[in-house]
Amino acid sequence: MKPRVVILGGGFGGLAAAKALGKRAIVTVVDRHNYQTFLPLLYQVSTAGLAADHVAYPIRGALRETNGKFRMGSPISVDHKNKTVKLDSSEVLDFDHLIVAMGSVTADFGIPGVAEHALGMKTISEALEIRAEVMRRFEDLCRFEDETRLHIVLVGGGPTGVELAGALAELVRGPLKNDQAHAAKHIDITLIEAGPRLLPMFDDSLSQKTKEELESLGVTVLCNTSVKEVESRKIHLGNGEVIASEITIWAAGVKGSPDMDYLNIPKVSNRVDVDETLQVRHYPHIWAVGDISGAKGEDGKFLPMIAPVAMQQGRFVADQILRFEKGSTPLKFVYKDKGSMATIGRNKAVVQVKKIKFSGFIAWSAWLFLHLFYLMGGRNRIGTIADWFWNYLTFDRGNRHILDSQ
Repeated sequence: MKPRVVILGGGFGGLAAAKALGKRAIVTVVDRHNYQTFLPLLYQVSTAGLAADHVAYPIRGALRETNGKFRMGSPISVDHKNKTVKLDSSEVLDFDHLIVAMGSVTADFGIPGVAEHALGMKTISEALEIRAEVMRRFEDLCRFEDETRLHIVLVGGGPTGVELAGALAELVRGPLKNDQAHAAKHIDITLIEAGPRLLPMFDDSLSQKTKEELESLGVTVLCNTSVKEVESRKIHLGNGEVIASEITIWAAGVKGSPDMDYLNIPKVSNRVDVDETLQVRHYPHIWAVGDISGAKGEDGKFLPMIAPVAMQQGRFVADQILRFEKGSTPLKFVYKDKGSMATIGRNKAVVQVKKIKFSGFIAWSAWLFLHLFYLMGGRNRIGTIADWFWNYLTFDRGNRHILDSQ
């Protein structure tokens, strides 16, 4: 008899597990949205580079070849004795194995004012909110012909912060300058990083290259600078300085989804506590993958919250469940790091694969190809290529619409 597998989360890890299980299990995926968001390209939605629907793919479409089921909702409790999970729709799902893959949310690290005054970028709605806020503030700025300035501050010098800062700078230097040069000239973009350098997962030389490229685009980069508090229109820094910030974008980190609190399973540092096999500690029939999983690498540190980790873990857990059903002992998960990459702007990117590192146009081309490869759906790929091609040829971005609820 096929095992019943319930997967909580339709992101990279959850769908990777569902696809790997295929028709060898009775799979049900649960997610609060009926689509998967391609998070690596979300920053392009927030900077008018891509249409929002190009980075979303229906979960039911992804499950079509597996005969998997989908339920839109969120878990509210788990009965560990009877192996059932209850959803907020009141539906109760039976399982032989439960895969927790609910992803992550923005982490404010307890800094006052972040939740109230900063914009995160973990969902399509948040990306559209950032785009709308930038465009709305730009329209406000267009009313003035004096020296009034618009300050946009991004907090966090990882890939998300770097890519967003570069894309915003190019939006200002290109399309917004063409729309209204005086207003665009009075927009300031600042990137704040608490650590000594940007992109700490990269080699020092690539971090320095990234800083130089951003500064050449007009971005002010502040390293070794912590944020003490965020208020409306200003930020208090750790050194006592206060800087203006009409738009504050928080890209300083993420933590496991708080929905895991409903599952009554052990946690460690805002993640699900798992052993080396990715089984939740003390619960051999429950597994955790992706950002929410507390898996550690050989160095004893938590694995990074990135898509490649989630996909590898999803496929691994699918295989382990099938092994488990055959009576075999689960294996130890070992993450295979295939390298890191980040784009800075037009023809600008950095790539590092072990000791191999390069930047510039070749790195940028590699970044484009890899993201298109992993993007789900032929329609999404064609739409993304069309948007990129148009943006590249015309130096324009046609998605400068204000579409938020306001």
